Amino acid sequence: MGRYRSGYQGGSSSVVPKAAQSVKKPVAPTRPSASLTFEVEDLVRAKRRNGEWRKGIVLHARGRSDHRGVWGHEYLIHFENLNKRLDEWLGQERLEKIGAKDSIPAIPSKPAFRSEEAPKMRTLTRNQKRQIHTENPAEVLEELDPAMAALEREHESLTRIKYIELVQFGWWEMHTWYFSPYPKGYGKVPHLYVCEYCLKYMKSEKTFRYHLTQCTQRQPPGKAIYCDETLNLRLYEVEGKKEKNYCQCLCLFAKLFLDHKTLYYDVEPFLFYILTTVDRTGSHIVGYFSKERESTEGYNLACILILPPFQRQGYGKFMIQFSYELTKLEGVVGSPEKPLSDLGSVSYRSYWTYSILNILKNFRGTMSIKDLSKLTGIAQSDIICTLQSMNMVKYYKGEHTVCVTVKAVEDHLKTVPAPKIKLQPQM
Repeated sequence: MGRYRSGYQGGSSSVVPKAAQSVKKPVAPTRPSASLTFEVEDLVRAKRRNGEWRKGIVLHARGRSDHRGVWGHEYLIHFENLNKRLDEWLGQERLEKIGAKDSIPAIPSKPAFRSEEAPKMRTLTRNQKRQIHTENPAEVLEELDPAMAALEREHESLTRIKYIELVQFGWWEMHTWYFSPYPKGYGKVPHLYVCEYCLKYMKSEKTFRYHLTQCTQRQPPGKAIYCDETLNLRLYEVEGKKEKNYCQCLCLFAKLFLDHKTLYYDVEPFLFYILTTVDRTGSHIVGYFSKERESTEGYNLACILILPPFQRQGYGKFMIQFSYELTKLEGVVGSPEKPLSDLGSVSYRSYWTYSILNILKNFRGTMSIKDLSKLTGIAQSDIICTLQSMNMVKYYKGEHTVCVTVKAVEDHLKTVPAPKIKLQPQM
């Protein structure tokens, strides 16, 4: 989640935040000795931010000063049986060594490769990269030729360490989840600052707060295509071809919270749909999704993100529903780019289930998978998968047939929450 920062005054270009009115010159920290208390691959017991003690492994170490200017070391810890988005940078006072390097599973070493092999990496499709990041990496890498496999292992090695620990974005200070390939000088700072309006990134709080007094942008640089005055929601369509720099910054920022994202700089073929909440100070980004202008695979969504402070509030399903409304306006059916992330899979399965059941509850007679697909805009393969999970489809005479009862539909609807935010038909 995110921590609310009350000192932020991003809505006014004439007001300088209190924290910026008197900036004290930092005390030069005392450098530590070269020796480390813990080494990479040490097995430790670590006290997490929530106070829980858990077994983990040291992934990386770095020097860093605290707010008093006292220099010490901190360590990136990956916790046993937890997703890597929960990795944390911790000081040595929160760690206890419980094992040596030879007592834990070996971590693949950085592979060697020749520089002349690098151009071949461009032949990897975005789908191949997503599969490598989502499925069993060892199995997928075996299907690639040696040069590509070596380069992909190198990529995994480079993105394994989450250098940026915190990001200040508007009112929110958020713990990041994953590595993001920000340019040199920005990608390895512990604390990054990002303007919520223009998405410019900075590594200094002083620079950030000065920028707030100068930035005149108050909304995404696109056209508003949906507005809900009751909920103060506004959704903008931004073309990657026209707003290349803005969209590249958006992708780099999103990668801090997306493990499987492979789109960073090649934004021109994409459209970005940015959801914001609106108040007197401007439009504040809640999340976004992107889609290719023309997808040969029939994808209606390439990437989706709801920022951590706004998750579990219905915005994700709202964005998914909006993507399908766009699909229906185009007169086609669509499906999200696969494979889905763990969080994305949960959101989509819930949306598909509710949308399908909501149609079936008021329908009497025979309905085919094709009919359901036309009504919902959902691809037939996704409908079949969803119905199979509820035992509502049968394969008869070479085709899938919907097989449900009114009671079965009502029983399943009781277990599926209705959308918290409903899309208004006037777009």
